[in-house]
Amino acid sequence: MSLLPGIAHPRDLDRLSIRELEALAAEIRTFLVENVARSGGHLGPNLGVVELTLAIHRVFDSPNDPIVFDTGHQSYVHKLVTGRQDFTRLRSRGGLAGYPQRAESEHDVVESSHASSSLSWADGISRAFARTGRTDRHVVAVVGDGSLTGGMTWEALNNISDDNDRNLVIVVNDNGRSYAPTIGGMARFLNKVRTTEGYRSLHQGSASLFGRLGPAARAVYRGLRGGTHGFLSRFVNNEALYSNLDIKYLGPVDGHDLEAMIETLRLAKSYGAPVIVHAITEKGRGYAPAREDEADQFHAVGKIDPLTGRSVSSAASTSWTDVFAAELVRAGEERPDVVAITAAMLRPTGLQPFAQRFPDRVLDVGIAEQHAVAASAGLAFGGLHPVVAIYATFMNRAFDQVLMDVALHRAGVTFVLDRAGVTGPDGPSHHGVWDLAMLQSVPNIRIAAPRDAERLREVFHEAIAVDDAPTVVRYPKGSVGDELRALERLDDGTDVLARGETPDVLLVGIGPMARIAVEVADRLRAQGIGATVVDPRWVVPVARSIVELAAEHRLVITIEDGIRVGGVGTRIRQVLREAGIDTAVDELGLPAEFIDHAERDEILEDAGLTASKIAHDVVAQVLGTRIPIARPSVGAEHDWADLGDEEPPADAPPRSRADATDGEPQPRGR
Repeated sequence: MSLLPGIAHPRDLDRLSIRELEALAAEIRTFLVENVARSGGHLGPNLGVVELTLAIHRVFDSPNDPIVFDTGHQSYVHKLVTGRQDFTRLRSRGGLAGYPQRAESEHDVVESSHASSSLSWADGISRAFARTGRTDRHVVAVVGDGSLTGGMTWEALNNISDDNDRNLVIVVNDNGRSYAPTIGGMARFLNKVRTTEGYRSLHQGSASLFGRLGPAARAVYRGLRGGTHGFLSRFVNNEALYSNLDIKYLGPVDGHDLEAMIETLRLAKSYGAPVIVHAITEKGRGYAPAREDEADQFHAVGKIDPLTGRSVSSAASTSWTDVFAAELVRAGEERPDVVAITAAMLRPTGLQPFAQRFPDRVLDVGIAEQHAVAASAGLAFGGLHPVVAIYATFMNRAFDQVLMDVALHRAGVTFVLDRAGVTGPDGPSHHGVWDLAMLQSVPNIRIAAPRDAERLREVFHEAIAVDDAPTVVRYPKGSVGDELRALERLDDGTDVLARGETPDVLLVGIGPMARIAVEVADRLRAQGIGATVVDPRWVVPVARSIVELAAEHRLVITIEDGIRVGGVGTRIRQVLREAGIDTAVDELGLPAEFIDHAERDEILEDAGLTASKIAHDVVAQVLGTRIPIARPSVGAEHDWADLGDEEPPADAPPRSRADATDGEPQPRGR
């Protein structure tokens, strides 16, 4: 009999025996494999926390006892237990988010999926409960060992130990991995716990001995194993890690042993002060393809065959990351001073080929973007050229280091921002839409946004040639697409992609948005409006040719896949005003909002960043009316299909371009 459909609330777990909970765990693993295989998502992390999550919800009373997940990669089981079992549209518009989301459930507390922040949240919540007299409420933070590589975790632990009069339980989900195997001194320390012969033999021997002595002895074993005084840790000296922080330590505990986990969490709950429960788990538990995946044990997958774990993508395509990965290796072969840095994302950011070719020239600092950036300044000072590869959304975390450690010291550091712009299914905390607005305020910085693979190769080599300032190369998620060739390249490196018969509109396409700009120009040409399309390649600083071309046109439209507030369009407008050019500028981009999960095309359409919508609005700007321009070749007839889905007003009189402009182009203000 299936148990999962009967779980609509965490308290439904109370009526299940341990044997039934174990059966439920197996059922949940089957459910996760079948459903995530269909939609894609975080599979390995969730398979590893099934028993751990069930034990937490069995012992604690969510939402009265808030549960905070660090990153939220492992929250699918939590969603199932809290009544969200429709995974048919997981990570799609209208379906469940891939991370905790408050709009979905009162059981979700922290939506941000940036790592190492959970203990700070838990510290604040537990202090608030203590100060307001809600001493019956507990706070549970679930943090992976990978997040222990982040400095914020240790800042929080330092402050948690400052006030012990509160109910706070920290569950360390220790599987030896973040995206990939956890690195650094902390990882080596914890690895001794997982692999030491003393721990393994004691665990196996004591289980066998107490098991033969009957129910009473098994209860004693569970209590000891729960770590009344860190029983097992005496043999591996693990408690020393936390003893100086004055935080109670329980464990290590087998995170897949429901009885042991429940007993240990009950002990932690009864303590009345901050407690660390150290649970050892296996990422990808119960699914052979995940366990056999040496890269990341199916941390995140696309659509796969649930039986084999193989991708079911229709066709192989070259990604932006693939292009960068190959070019970095080429740069490394040409220049021995080029080194690479990443923050726990060696494979996702494309550094693995470089690491295989030059293993002594790669530094993975763990989930520590601030350290990565500050260390890159030191590497540059020492005579190297660091290439820091980070997801665009995570660049937010190291802005101060970019500003004060790299830029202030005029360090030659190249930042390569993967997943820039709209990323789609991963939701608001993973869209890389802030980097253009954020980074262009940094003095002397140079920012490139390539439109295709060949431009990525070009600008990357131009970037690493700069040795006296930070450079940034940003590109989106997914397939790189076909080459978009230029009609000509201007003296300052700007590419002209299209020229209209008349200088009506200047379209500035930023990175991948250049393709949309070209399509807009085609639609405008069909309506008798001349459009010039340029791709500056280097968007900061603003190219001289952009200023000169703007002076010749009656309207400038900038199109970018970052937030438009403070974006590249805003900078171009400011530069034009400083140059005394009063050409109207429309900055098109994404709103300054947290954008929910959906497909990239859906999000761009919502923001009006489609060729049909932009073309229609440009016509309205140029003519000063919503009535369309006639094609010169057909006189007074109109072709609304070229401008989008809008229908002409029933009483709209035919208008020609000459009628609308009185024969002369008229500049329009905003």
